[in-house]
Amino acid sequence: MRRSRLTGFVTSLLLAAGLGLTGAASAQASSTAAAGGYVALGDSYSSGVGSGSYIGSSGSCDRSTKAYPYLWNAAHSPSSFAFNACSGAKTDDVLANQLGSLNSSTSLVSITIGGNDAGFADVMTTCVLQSDSTCLSKINTARAYVANTLPGKLDTVYDTIRAKAPSARVVVIGYPRFYLLGQACLGLSETKRSAINDASDFLDATIKTRATAHNFVFGDVRTTFSGHEICSGSSWLHSVNWLDIGESYHPTASGQASGYLPVFTNAA
Repeated sequence: MRRSRLTGFVTSLLLAAGLGLTGAASAQASSTAAAGGYVALGDSYSSGVGSGSYIGSSGSCDRSTKAYPYLWNAAHSPSSFAFNACSGAKTDDVLANQLGSLNSSTSLVSITIGGNDAGFADVMTTCVLQSDSTCLSKINTARAYVANTLPGKLDTVYDTIRAKAPSARVVVIGYPRFYLLGQACLGLSETKRSAINDASDFLDATIKTRATAHNFVFGDVRTTFSGHEICSGSSWLHSVNWLDIGESYHPTASGQASGYLPVFTNAA
């Protein structure tokens, strides 16, 4: 009995020490990242569309003070911060317009990209307005693009980021699943919702594979958004917003702060 208690006590001490070391390692990683410059790249999921509080000077890029890059910068105060993510961006837009801030002193880069290349907006418009079969056909077209064309596009972006910022820790963040299935929910049919979720998983898997091949870190937000999808009753994603259609299917302020930010902070 005494031995059992002693073993339990020692195990508790070791566990506590391990947790302490993990916390220290995370703090050290954040400190290291903050020591150099941080550059935030990508599309509307990084610029913060859907979260409000847009920065006037960002124009149609709709960069928000509630987006995860802005929140991380405020919490960690890196030596410099370039918020270059822009609503609607595709891989070619990142290459043409967003990489000028990268240099040898950049220590941290974040990016979400690929959804617009795959035709995300067209898929959602089709699925909202048309039949199940038309929706599934549009999704299959997008999946074919993700399988056959997107990997090369991502490789070009990732190669260029590494060439311009050779010492940076690069965190590639994916996209959430959009729907909680098996719930009574107005709007799209269960068939459409399930196919959209599967396509999102396929996109994330493709992005993760290419990011890992470049020794970049992949941040999976599906874990933090679990239970907060559309139809969940506590969604961190906008459904169709007919008053501001551009916000549809984007994270709310809570989605940025509680869905994206923790994943990025842990990966940074």
